[in-house]
Amino acid sequence: MRTPFVAGNWKMFKTVAETVKYVKEFRNLVTNIDDVEIVLAPPFTALHAAAEAARNSNVCIAAQDLHWEREGAFTGEVSAPMIAETGAEYVIIGHSERRTLFGETDASVNRKIAAAFAGGLTPIVCIGETLDQRERNETFAVLDRQIRDGLDRVRSDQLAPLVIAYEPVWAIGTGRNATPAQAAEAHGHIRKRLQQWFGAEPAELCRIVYGGSVKPENIRDLATQPHVDGALVGGASLDVKAFSEIVSRSRNAQV
Repeated sequence: MRTPFVAGNWKMFKTVAETVKYVKEFRNLVTNIDDVEIVLAPPFTALHAAAEAARNSNVCIAAQDLHWEREGAFTGEVSAPMIAETGAEYVIIGHSERRTLFGETDASVNRKIAAAFAGGLTPIVCIGETLDQRERNETFAVLDRQIRDGLDRVRSDQLAPLVIAYEPVWAIGTGRNATPAQAAEAHGHIRKRLQQWFGAEPAELCRIVYGGSVKPENIRDLATQPHVDGALVGGASLDVKAFSEIVSRSRNAQV
């Protein structure tokens, strides 16, 4: 059985002081939860402070992006070694906001995944279709392309630790979310493709989580669906009590 994985993506919210206060309160709320892998993704400026506040707890830290080079003349960018030095262990790659607002492509996602592994970070790779693509019945084709091109040259032994986040773009920050049946259908398709392209065992170990307006009220229905192994949470993760409830309600949900 795959261990449920729940990550909170704070996006461009919270100062260092706000981060430390949150993490200290949050770690106490989830201290007895040992059957869910818990991750928080604060802004770059708060990564080190978050990692220090989470030290010796069951809470891990993720960055929200990275550059594919180790160093160089890339003003404003942050590399995998820099992120690892802060104490972060994970990095989100290919979030739809990076794709739509900042020109992220499947090719750049692929380079960033390689950089993350080389730098000792575990990638949380986001994929998902827009509303127009879903209405044109292109969801599976879009997912196939993003998996094929984004995970190109990823080895089968690297797939198991990697986390895939299915985030239908039309459900991110809109208050809408995929129905449990829609989530199950998409996650089942993703698992099938991973089995075909990476082998049965790595595909079975890889966790596929759902993202898109996840809240305490809907997490249980989503997480009990086949092949849904947890959640990548946006807005609701900014509230310490709401996010702790989401983590708690994800426990032992995978069947």
